[in-house]
Amino acid sequence: MASKTTTSFTRRVLGRLGLAAVAAVCLLVGALGTAAAQIQVAERVSPGGIAFWHVEEQSIPMVAFEARFRGGAALDAEGKDGTARMVMALLDEGAGARDASAFAAEAESLAARFGFDAGRDTVSVSARMLAENLDASAALLAEALSAPRLDDEAVARVRTQLLSSIASDETDPQSLARDAFYARAFAGHPYARRVDGTAESVGALSVEDLRAGHARAMTRDRAIVAVVGAVDGEAAGALVDTIMAGLPAGEGDIALPPLPVAEPPAGIDVIDLAVPQSVAVFGQVGLPREDPDYIPAYVMNYVLGGGGFASRLMTEVREKRGLAYGVYSYLTDLDGAPLYIGGVSTANERIAESLEVIRAEWTRMAEEGVGAEELEKAKRYLTGAFPLRFDTNAKIARFLVAAQQAGLEADYVQKRNGLIEAVTAEDISRIAARLLRPEALSVTVVGQPAGL
Repeated sequence: MASKTTTSFTRRVLGRLGLAAVAAVCLLVGALGTAAAQIQVAERVSPGGIAFWHVEEQSIPMVAFEARFRGGAALDAEGKDGTARMVMALLDEGAGARDASAFAAEAESLAARFGFDAGRDTVSVSARMLAENLDASAALLAEALSAPRLDDEAVARVRTQLLSSIASDETDPQSLARDAFYARAFAGHPYARRVDGTAESVGALSVEDLRAGHARAMTRDRAIVAVVGAVDGEAAGALVDTIMAGLPAGEGDIALPPLPVAEPPAGIDVIDLAVPQSVAVFGQVGLPREDPDYIPAYVMNYVLGGGGFASRLMTEVREKRGLAYGVYSYLTDLDGAPLYIGGVSTANERIAESLEVIRAEWTRMAEEGVGAEELEKAKRYLTGAFPLRFDTNAKIARFLVAAQQAGLEADYVQKRNGLIEAVTAEDISRIAARLLRPEALSVTVVGQPAGL
């Protein structure tokens, strides 16, 4: 990436902004932290026809750009797993006339920070740029997206980094459990493959494979875009076009292979690994984001396993019994495949009891719902913590892209806390009884668990 650490980026930016602007940064952070609901999101279309969401904030002379492109690692060609991940890692390793060193130096001189990543459903692009250097920074980012060099030296360096990461994951119980869970849940579908690929697939990727992967990864018709900061609507549209103009237009919606299974198979799968602790990933079918009961399910999950030390799972597994240091759960919504997932790590001889307690809490929530006090605490936290998602332009931009991807309306920022406040104990009882299926939990355990 153009700048490898947040600290160095911050020093460069603050050095350029000066004390008065730094004070403005602090004031805006505080203002956004206490008044997220006042953020006004404009739905715009660039002159080039690209739809995007925009928040103008002139208090800080900075602009955040965020884009996700639907498809992600699920579009990797058969046998070429890891292509999207490797392509995204190479975007700042030289573009156009600049090799990797020249590209990094130019980004450094502009105080611009770029980030690129790949997931199962999307590839993502992030940028933070000074308003005074916006045109030059946007042009540099556009070059990275549309004209990556893929020089032999850079490809070899990134390949080595990915192979090292893959080798580390192959001995890491957390990574093994996660990957095995997805492989079991989505057998025969691209979601079953590792986003990073395998040593064999990454080792065999050619420059031609990478160029083909780059062409698949990003097209304008699959882009979800947000711009936040010191730029008005007209300039924001021009910025979007500058960054995206060099990408292919695309050919309409892409089609992924249909999911072969509706949900992870019930039961326990054990992967033997000689480690003192077992790691378990558990889950079941989840809830699509567009489901009218999604918000009650979100609040329910906070009470069950998403609330850290405030959650029932943490109370029962850690606090009362001392079975594990931590346990968690969360709702996730892959395109067309919502999941409700959790995890726990503990000593081999205690994993069986931990899973029994988790299953019992799954059952208790399904049968009893929540009490008035824990519901009130959940709503108080979820509404109070929400403004923290908006204390920087970059966070706002990420949220706006995620909201678009989820199919939410532009005024969701204003409505969200009200939706949380409106959740009743009856709502949670309804969705818990409908959603939670303890007998259907799919569990993947890595370690040498006793009693399973």
